[in-house]
Amino acid sequence: MTGAGTLVLNRGQIATLLSFDDYLEAVEGAFRAHGEKKTLAQGLLHLDAKGGEFHIKSGGLELDHTYFGLKCNGAFGDNRRNGLPSILGTITLFDGSTGYPLAILDSVEITRQRTAAAAAVAAKYLARANSRIATICGCGSQGYVQLQSITHVLPITKAFAFDVDAIQRERFADHTSQTLNIEVVPVTEPGPAVRQSDVCVTCTPSHQPYLRKTDVPAGMFIAAMGADSPDKQELESSLLVGNKVIVDILEQCARVGELHHALDQHLLTEKDVYGELGEIVAGLKPGRVSPAEITIFDSTGTAMQDVASAVALYRRALTNNVGQLINLLE
Repeated sequence: MTGAGTLVLNRGQIATLLSFDDYLEAVEGAFRAHGEKKTLAQGLLHLDAKGGEFHIKSGGLELDHTYFGLKCNGAFGDNRRNGLPSILGTITLFDGSTGYPLAILDSVEITRQRTAAAAAVAAKYLARANSRIATICGCGSQGYVQLQSITHVLPITKAFAFDVDAIQRERFADHTSQTLNIEVVPVTEPGPAVRQSDVCVTCTPSHQPYLRKTDVPAGMFIAAMGADSPDKQELESSLLVGNKVIVDILEQCARVGELHHALDQHLLTEKDVYGELGEIVAGLKPGRVSPAEITIFDSTGTAMQDVASAVALYRRALTNNVGQLINLLE
C-alpha cells in the first residue's frame, strides 16, 4: 500500500468525492467490522487549550487491508472573530501494516457526514420501520445532515426543529422543508414536539440536559449525538434507566457519553447497557424487538467511522485523480 506518496485532500475536494450513501455504506461496514472484532483498539483523548480544546481519536480497521487513522480536531469558539471556522482538524490515514502515511485529509466534512451516517445506521436497526415524524434538536450544519440522513432510512414526512437560537431554527426549517421536501416546523421547546414524534436526534453542544424522560413516548428511537466530551449532556440521565441503551463503543461512552453521566449518578452500571451498535449490525444481537420499546443510541463518535470514511475517500480520489501527492520521506 506504499504508493507514490501521501495524498493530500482539502475540504472542497472531499465534498465532491462521496455521496451520503457512500458514507452510509462505509460507516455501516465499520460497525459490522467492529462487531466481528475486525477493528484495532480505539483511542480517545481530550486536551484543554487556551480558548478551546483538542479532540484526538485513533483506531484501525481490517478491510481488504489493515488501515489505521488518527484524527485531531481543534474546537475554538472565538475563531470566527478571526475569520476561521470554530472547528478545524485533519485525519491522517496510514497503512496499518507498515505505518506508511497514505493520506492527509481535512476532517470537518468527514466528521459531519460520518456522524450523520452513524445515526442513520442506528435508526435502520433501532427505530420503528414506519417512523414518520422526527424531532431534530440543534439546527446547525450537523442538524441539517442529521435530518437528511434519517430521511435516507426512514419514511419521514414531518420534522420539528428545535434550537435555542430563534433565527437559526427558522432558517433551518425554511431550508430543510424545501431541500428535503417534507414539512419542517420550528419549535421553541423540545418537549411537546418529542411527544408527537417517532424519532428524536439530539446534536447540540449543550452542557445541561434538556430532553426529559417524561417527554419521551413509548416506541421512540433517540440518537444522542452531541455528548462527545465529559462536560456535555443532552439527555436527562433517568431517561436511560429501564430503556434499551445501545452505544457506539462502551468504553468511550462510559467516559464521555450520555452513559457516563448515568454511571456517575449510580443510576446504571455498564452491565445495564444492551450492547454496542456493531454487535447489532453484525447480527450478534437483535435490534428493536417490539414496537413499544424505547431505544437510545449513545454516540460519542469513533475512529473507526473516520477510518472507514477516509479509506473510501482515498480510493475514490486515486481513481478520479483528485488531490495532491507529496513525498514526506524526502
